[in-house]
Amino acid sequence: MSGVNLERVVKRYGETQVIHGVDLDIQDGEFCVFVGPSGCGKSTLLRMIAGLEETTDGRIRIGARDVTREDPAQRGVAMVFQTYALYPHMTVAENMGFGLKMNGHPRREIDAKVAEASRILKLDDYLARKPAALSGGQRQRVAIGRAIVRGPEVFLFDEPLSNLDAELRVEMRVEIARLHKEIGATMVYVTHDQVEAMTLADKIVVLRLGHIEQVGAPLDLYRDPDNRFVAGFIGSPAMNFLDGTVTGAAIDVPALRRALSPAVTPPGEGTAVSVGMRPEHLSIDSAGDTHRVDLTEALGGVSYAYLTSDTGEKIVVEERGDIRSSEGDRVGIVVEDARVMVFDAQSGARIR
Repeated sequence: MSGVNLERVVKRYGETQVIHGVDLDIQDGEFCVFVGPSGCGKSTLLRMIAGLEETTDGRIRIGARDVTREDPAQRGVAMVFQTYALYPHMTVAENMGFGLKMNGHPRREIDAKVAEASRILKLDDYLARKPAALSGGQRQRVAIGRAIVRGPEVFLFDEPLSNLDAELRVEMRVEIARLHKEIGATMVYVTHDQVEAMTLADKIVVLRLGHIEQVGAPLDLYRDPDNRFVAGFIGSPAMNFLDGTVTGAAIDVPALRRALSPAVTPPGEGTAVSVGMRPEHLSIDSAGDTHRVDLTEALGGVSYAYLTSDTGEKIVVEERGDIRSSEGDRVGIVVEDARVMVFDAQSGARIR
């Protein structure tokens, strides 16, 4: 197996630049997830690693090899697409072994590799079936199996679960995580779903408009984001952001009708800032009267109260326990000041 290194990688379509000098190092055996909103460049970057998109400038290495100008077939990668792309007239076994067959591998070798991939993916009972007789999750496992039999240095996944329903997505997340642990391969995975990113990744790469915003372990990005974009993108429900103004050593927040004393020392007097608070770091004050409860999502062990302040700001608060707010209630909010994050109102950069 091998790692992947990107050095000042650029992608242009004519005069339009969509990837802007990306530097990234993915270690051998690491599970790296590219995440970001639609149009951020994550699939383009993955296809550049695969060789399906030409690299305009910069260098891509897989292991010790410079593969920037190599054909996809020479790069030692296997790609699993959003669509399964299975041959409908072939059985599961034939689909999984077709690439090796086309490359002239002996039948005995093909059968052995298909059997091993089938064991890993628990497909032994389905090898004689055709794709039409399989569920969506089973078809995706076959597509992954087709990649495994090639024995690639790097696995590339382009939103492989987006066509599955919610229950199958959870099931396949577990399957992919188990697969990574069993074979120990380097995997690069693209998704717009930050829950998938948080649950699967050793390393998350947050992209926006062709730039890397931050790279790190899932909980590191959650607990210590570099900017407002990362803070708002990682976490579900998203972080709350309220406008504030620095007053002395505190920050006045009109939506809360109070000043906060965050752990960070704010910048100069009168500076406009954005105050970030995660829903689990807030609680409802039933004796207060600063916010109206618009909706409460009761999810069992936890509820989320969606509030509107008297100044019009929207805030989400996590609730636990037996007593929870109801639609139409007037409530206050208790803030854990030490958990508050402060961001520059203009640039969005974290003030530390």
